[in-house]
Amino acid sequence: MKNKPKIPSTFTIVFCVIIFVAICTWVIPGGEFVRQTVEIDGETKEFVVPDSYHRVSSQPQTWQIFSAFFKGFVKTSNIIIFIFLIGGAFWIFNYTNAIMVGVNAFLKRMQGLQQRKVFARIDINMLIITLIMIMFSLFGAIFGMSEETIAFTMIFVPIALSMGYDSIVGISMCYLAAHVGFAGAMLNPFTIGIAQGLAQLPTFSGLGYRFVCWLVFTFAGICFVVWYAKKVKKNPEFSPMYQWDNLWREKTQQTTVANNEPETVQRASLSAWIVWLFLTVVFVVVSFFEPITTIVLGKNAYALPIIPVLTALFFVISFVCLRKNIHYFILNLLLFSIFALIVGVLGYQWYVMEIATLFFIMGICAGIAYSCSLDKIFQLFLEGCKDIMSAALIVGLAGGIIVILQDGKIIDTILYAMSNAMQDAGKFGSLSVMFVFQNLLNLIIPSGSAKAALTIPMMAEFADMLHISRQTMVLAFQFGDGITNMITPASGVLLGCLGAAKIPYSVWVKWIWKFILFLIVVGFLLLLPTLYFSFNGF
Repeated sequence: MKNKPKIPSTFTIVFCVIIFVAICTWVIPGGEFVRQTVEIDGETKEFVVPDSYHRVSSQPQTWQIFSAFFKGFVKTSNIIIFIFLIGGAFWIFNYTNAIMVGVNAFLKRMQGLQQRKVFARIDINMLIITLIMIMFSLFGAIFGMSEETIAFTMIFVPIALSMGYDSIVGISMCYLAAHVGFAGAMLNPFTIGIAQGLAQLPTFSGLGYRFVCWLVFTFAGICFVVWYAKKVKKNPEFSPMYQWDNLWREKTQQTTVANNEPETVQRASLSAWIVWLFLTVVFVVVSFFEPITTIVLGKNAYALPIIPVLTALFFVISFVCLRKNIHYFILNLLLFSIFALIVGVLGYQWYVMEIATLFFIMGICAGIAYSCSLDKIFQLFLEGCKDIMSAALIVGLAGGIIVILQDGKIIDTILYAMSNAMQDAGKFGSLSVMFVFQNLLNLIIPSGSAKAALTIPMMAEFADMLHISRQTMVLAFQFGDGITNMITPASGVLLGCLGAAKIPYSVWVKWIWKFILFLIVVGFLLLLPTLYFSFNGF
């Protein structure tokens, strides 16, 4: 029996991409567009001036393929630090075994429900996967959840393993769901908001048809993951991660055995009560200074007393948890950290720094509540950083792809060449080229806001010349930006999530590429009605 060929590591694949891009800088001539700044929703953005392309001296890249790692690290430093803080914090949190205690209790409760006649014909596990994916898809569609999924990956992978699935199902429940929602977004400020502003369209206009697109994308994502999950449940060796998941399985089994021992059901210590009192005081102080939080959803803003409500709930629920079990209290810390994350993102425009700080604090509080000394807490934190280091390093290496493209002066040349391809293609052909172009460009520039600034001003002019709605052009950008985010090796978020889940990039690509092609076809079919029918906002 022949040995299967060894699958190259994620580092090898990304480094080969950097070499290929560097070769392209020797073949593709250098060029640049003139850029201007414009203010959109109070933020200054840089955008391309149409018809301003001009040739510049080529900058072929040679030894820079090695310095790209350093520059990529600098360019993606915020995500890298985010990964380290999240990894360290969750290592502390996992040391308490709280997640597995909660998972075991949850699964027992679900098994109990399955015995009842009302739920006898319902696959509870499939229902759980569906509801979680809908929630994360909404997060991606409404406020553009992306980087945040790195933290949730570390929660859902062990949960999926405990339910009898694999790490791919775990990452799909949060990362894939959020990015399917991101692709079919309704109110995403990072793609739709910026693109419509640059295209001089009313912000978040065309919401009705976008909602239909979100439903289609989300339904497709759920069906794909549920189909795969059932296959893995029936035959675990069907999973391409069957061997790689052994490490997760060992951790899960060890924790499950430990959780079945009577001594692991621990009463709250004095330190846990002190943490509860301290955090309650913090909540009260924040409630005093921020009694009303303005939640922005699209063009609508809602002034609500969210923080005072969370303060009261935290006080009561934490008190009940402390009287039962220290694990329940630590789980409650995680739950309210997630609530704080949602409120922070929607109400206070939090980004990776604030989110990483939030989970770092959560990890320290969980360690203190579990009666760990500070030395022990930071020892655990460093162990977590060590465990997640490969994910952080690969993000820095992937950042080098964009560095080579920019330093080699070929990004604008590629953009210019693709835009010329649309001039004589007609309505149908031009829309097809727009869509394919945005998907391909996203493979090297995964940032939605950066790509909008690069392409939307020029695409808007082409749309007008060809009598294509600017709204349709923005929709093509939105689909193209979101779909290939889930496969591009230039995405720090994708590689960060894969690193956290310990899934090789090559395995992920082999698993998801057919689904990506399916979404591309579905996205194109959803674009076509906007050419021939009148929709509100189009």
